[in-house]
Amino acid sequence: MSENILLEVKDLKKHFRVRGSLTKKVRAVDGVNFYIKRGETLGFVGESGCGKTTLGRLVLKLIEPTSGKIFFEGKDITKAKGRELKEYWRNAQMVFQDPHTSLNPKMTIASILLEPIRFYKIDVGDEEEFLAKQMELVGLGREHLYRYPHELSGGQKQRVAILRAIITRPKFIVLDEPTSALDVSVQAQILELLKDLQRKFSLTYMFISHDISVVKYMSNRMAVMYLGKIVELGPSDPLFENPLHPYTKFLLAAVPIPDPKIARSREKILIKGEPPSPINPPPGCRFHPRCPFAMDKCRREEPPLIEVERDRFVACWLYASK
Repeated sequence: MSENILLEVKDLKKHFRVRGSLTKKVRAVDGVNFYIKRGETLGFVGESGCGKTTLGRLVLKLIEPTSGKIFFEGKDITKAKGRELKEYWRNAQMVFQDPHTSLNPKMTIASILLEPIRFYKIDVGDEEEFLAKQMELVGLGREHLYRYPHELSGGQKQRVAILRAIITRPKFIVLDEPTSALDVSVQAQILELLKDLQRKFSLTYMFISHDISVVKYMSNRMAVMYLGKIVELGPSDPLFENPLHPYTKFLLAAVPIPDPKIARSREKILIKGEPPSPINPPPGCRFHPRCPFAMDKCRREEPPLIEVERDRFVACWLYASK
């Protein structure tokens, strides 16, 4: 494994057993492979229910995988427990989607931020002075330290959640739709804050969102997920400008474009129906029931994720057959 790779997962799966059934399982994540280089952002995009959030929780060991491997700095942490898991969590943190529920309403902001410091026994000297300096990193002041979460706005709460994630100086952060619960006017501020912190502390991000435009803005590379699998993976700009998989083309066609000329020139992809159930995914390519280009082979065999251009990967028989 390259020393430049911080995190790598191999054939990662998570199947949830359906309550009341001995055989039925929800295939939330079903054989995913990717790596994230140090200092980069890998974005994950797809419709609700495609497995993005489950994947983020898997790589942080918040839930146990059904099978597969997770490597962090070249070390297999798939079965990490106790002290080893505690050390991994110091280096790998998460910013959750909803700041209103991710902060304890009974604790002051100072108490919330001191929890990880005390848990990992980090010597920071004068705690109040330390926290005041840390608050400046996310655009908040000393006066916010002794307020409760309900006394802050949504954007301020998310700034606290971000600070809580970086306060132990981790190397890797999973950002699970960190702006989707915020007002549009605040979203851009939070995205810029995340970019600034990444530069300042050399952070590595796994950025999860249903908004492909936001993912493109934040990410060096993008992974498009559909029904528990990655269907396209590659550098953000080429993928955004020239998508290969029909599903990626559909996601991009749904993005509003202010310039009518560009909007008219963009390829229009119309797909039918809703995503199939992850309990009983269709045979072959999982996208074939909705794909306007589906062939007989698509209905029989699942396409592998193959490299069709340099650093461009796609799981589609339109390319795998060539």
